[in-house]
Amino acid sequence: MNQGDETDADAGQTPGDTRAARRAASPRKRRRKGWVIALVMVLVPVLAVGGYLLYLNVLVSGNVKHAKLLPDSGPTDLSGKEITQPDKNGTNYLLIGNDGRDGVAGKRSDVMVLVHVPEDRHNVTLVHFPRDLYVPIPGKGKNKLNAAYAFGGAPLLVSTMQNMLGVKIDHVAMTGFDGFQRMTDAVGGVDVQVEEASTSEGVEFRKGTMHMDGKTALTFVRERKQLSEGDISRGRRQQAFIKALMLKSLTPSTIANPVKLRGFLNAATTNLTVDNDLTVGKMRSEGFAMRGTRGGDIRFVTAPFSGFGRSPSGASIELVDGKKMTQLGTAIRTDTMDSYQE
Repeated sequence: MNQGDETDADAGQTPGDTRAARRAASPRKRRRKGWVIALVMVLVPVLAVGGYLLYLNVLVSGNVKHAKLLPDSGPTDLSGKEITQPDKNGTNYLLIGNDGRDGVAGKRSDVMVLVHVPEDRHNVTLVHFPRDLYVPIPGKGKNKLNAAYAFGGAPLLVSTMQNMLGVKIDHVAMTGFDGFQRMTDAVGGVDVQVEEASTSEGVEFRKGTMHMDGKTALTFVRERKQLSEGDISRGRRQQAFIKALMLKSLTPSTIANPVKLRGFLNAATTNLTVDNDLTVGKMRSEGFAMRGTRGGDIRFVTAPFSGFGRSPSGASIELVDGKKMTQLGTAIRTDTMDSYQE
């Protein structure tokens, strides 16, 4: 056959015909190329999000400090026998806001809030414990509740509260008041319900909803001398603020905003100390499980007291309502806080 003879399928076809034929002859290549493009389009955002989450994990892990904040044993009765806890009773967190360096005995704890997260992760209850409650402190006799922290740091405070309630506290988190201020600013401020009007440090707090930045919120939760019930009223202010901050931090405007989320997590964990068993993974899982929490799902109560009095040394104290405290402890221990009435 001569060199000029037509020897393949392209003979007599125009260039356009040749390209069309080649395209028709290679559908697998085209499909493969399409899958590659689709895969890249999916992987790029996934890797970007995954990388950002990894970055946040590293940030939080680097900030959070761990320490021995829990006692070696659970709650005991008057005879010293440990009180048995149900297998499924939710999770109890003790939040401590202190006025000194984290974890240092000799300082006083100004905020003591027990957060009960039920097994089904709905209707979270925050119980405020007034710092002047007059209670038995293991090995120290009777004294104000916040003296337990001064005598023996977080472990002694936890033991005191566990015995008072008959409830095991699973985890402890401690931070200074400045941490609350930074968290508030990181989310762009919070809307707090003001129950009682006052004027503190040049700031006028009027009844109703008030938007507060970090500095204003700090002034709000510290005030007690102008309030009708002193430390009790301040406790209610702290509850209102914590609720506002909690709700703002769980909104899409915070969680879905990379800049705001990073700022909040950094502020929340910079001076945060937690017990050795509370890993960053556990904190992340708990936060994810509670992402749908709304205002109506959060309930605040104050630990029951029957009135005011004076200690043998003449200090102003709040007297524990023993009967109601037992009811509160039972409701927490059996995960039935919905039935508890103040």
